Amino acid sequence: MSLKNRLFVPMGADGVYARTQTYVHVLDQLEKFITHQRAAQAEVLRFPPVMSRAQLEKSGYLNSFPNLLGCACALHGSELEVRLMADRYASGEDWTEGLAATDLVLTPAACYPVYPIIADRGTMPVGGLQFDIEADCFRREPSSNLDRLQSFRMREFVRIGSEPEIMEFREAWMLRAPQLADQLGLPHSMDIANDPFFGRAGQMMAVSQRQQSLKFELLIPYTPDAKPTACMSFNYHRDHFGVTWNINTANDGPAHTSCVAFGMDRLTVALFSIHGPDPDHWPGAVKAHLAL
Repeated sequence: MSLKNRLFVPMGADGVYARTQTYVHVLDQLEKFITHQRAAQAEVLRFPPVMSRAQLEKSGYLNSFPNLLGCACALHGSELEVRLMADRYASGEDWTEGLAATDLVLTPAACYPVYPIIADRGTMPVGGLQFDIEADCFRREPSSNLDRLQSFRMREFVRIGSEPEIMEFREAWMLRAPQLADQLGLPHSMDIANDPFFGRAGQMMAVSQRQQSLKFELLIPYTPDAKPTACMSFNYHRDHFGVTWNINTANDGPAHTSCVAFGMDRLTVALFSIHGPDPDHWPGAVKAHLAL
């Protein structure tokens, strides 16, 4: 049996799978391992797989990644109109023609909902804020590869504050993350990166992001000859979200933000790919760190 079939059960669409008991157990233990790494003062928030469409639009997502976005749609109208559209399926017609967008979108990254929450609280305290957040996310990237799921879990440590505070946070995590990968027995490398911005304008944004060193990734090869997969990222947004959402520091300047993102499914798949399908046979040190 392939590793994919040991970990996942197909659900009729590429990149959308049910997780097996063995997979979920390791994922749960990995969650606990990461929980031990968060700052004591971090506020914990867990987000649903959907968020406000208006909030995501305001954050600028459509300018950067419109091709990846999923929108929650529904049948609208009177009871009769909805019934007529639903009944089209039985006659072989396309019932989805009656769908219209709702005020919700599928959450594309875990951190987007946190910024309007912070904005509603007013000026931040001295020293800024830290969050431990997580969401089940969606990006429209159909693929049969295990390193690119359409539906996946993302966990993030988010830091909001002054520019020096943000830079200190990100630099500290870029030093710390390789140590965590070593503890999990995962081969890794660190490299500058860019987000998959859309279109010609997006190509220029990607170049700018690299030139400013705003994004780095921890890369893990699932097999010795495989192209490494980005399993963690270290992102500096400068004052984009501070200006967009009018989030100000205690000194009245727009807040800067950074996030350390853990691809929970990618890390879990990496553990199985590197150490084998049976966690009972994994190296003792790895099992100890994960309390397996």
